[in-house]
Amino acid sequence: MSRIGKKPIPVPRGVDIAVDGRTVRVKGPRGQMERTFRPEVDIEMAAGELRVARRTDSKRDRAFHGLTRALLANMVTGVSLGFRKTLEIVGVGYRAEKKSGTLTLAVGYSHPIQYPEPAGITITTPNPTTIVIEGVDRQQVGQVAAEIRAVRSPEPYKGKGIRYHGELVRRKAGKAGAK
Repeated sequence: MSRIGKKPIPVPRGVDIAVDGRTVRVKGPRGQMERTFRPEVDIEMAAGELRVARRTDSKRDRAFHGLTRALLANMVTGVSLGFRKTLEIVGVGYRAEKKSGTLTLAVGYSHPIQYPEPAGITITTPNPTTIVIEGVDRQQVGQVAAEIRAVRSPEPYKGKGIRYHGELVRRKAGKAGAK
């Protein structure tokens, strides 16, 4: 039995959940989300917590059991607390600036890179070398962070580029280190 799938999901105060067959709507202080799940699992609301149960013990149903529980837990966490990713910019002259719904990145190219802020995501730049991405959908927050990081991934020789907060970039010695 799935250890993750068995765990009930506690519903915090201020979060309303409506289970309508396979569709689950979650509404909280930070926003609302809706998702339709696979028919292999049953979702039920009881005693202030969500429970996920699978119909059979087949390999496919076991896989969807833990996945469904994790997706539901992320929905509840997203509308109550939200998700956040922080990016750091390393490099001389590299910087980011947020103006009227567009993130402008100056990261060593001949032109600035414009990244429009997607719906449901909030991008802030507390200082020119830090980008903070916030939202209720964990998958969308991670996707936006990955797209911004891909503009200039950290390179291994000088470590310049856009990286996640706390990301360790393995450095190489280069030509001088071969002697």
